[in-house]
Amino acid sequence: MTVLLVVVIFTIAAGCVPGSDSGSGRSVKFQQYFVEGQSLYEQHCSNCHQSDGGGLGRVYPPLNQADYLEQNFPYLACLIKQGKKGEIWVNGVMYNQEMKGIPTLTNLEVAEILTYITNAWGNSGELVEVSEVDNLLLTCTEPK
Repeated sequence: MTVLLVVVIFTIAAGCVPGSDSGSGRSVKFQQYFVEGQSLYEQHCSNCHQSDGGGLGRVYPPLNQADYLEQNFPYLACLIKQGKKGEIWVNGVMYNQEMKGIPTLTNLEVAEILTYITNAWGNSGELVEVSEVDNLLLTCTEPK
């Protein structure tokens, strides 16, 4: 019964995944990461970046179609786990509010959040694998 419920949920979610063309263009693994990432995002990130990824005025930057996501992808896993102090430029606007890291997230959870935020709200990313997050976290160099 549980397996059937999971299959039904993924089938329904497939039509809701951005860029999925009714689910046919995205793997079940992508859909799972996207759905889990959305849940984790709502739990850990949406309070500041908002449910629609629009950010919070000039305090917290948007993730919705944010140039920062594309230009600094190799640093995003580090940003999520370790946080950031100081200036950050997103879509030509400077933000300077500290972002607290979430070091308790597993690398799988970081991969799921990254899969969600880089594919939601008109962003056009791909599945972010756990192995990719593992490698990215080995070299956390802040972009210049």
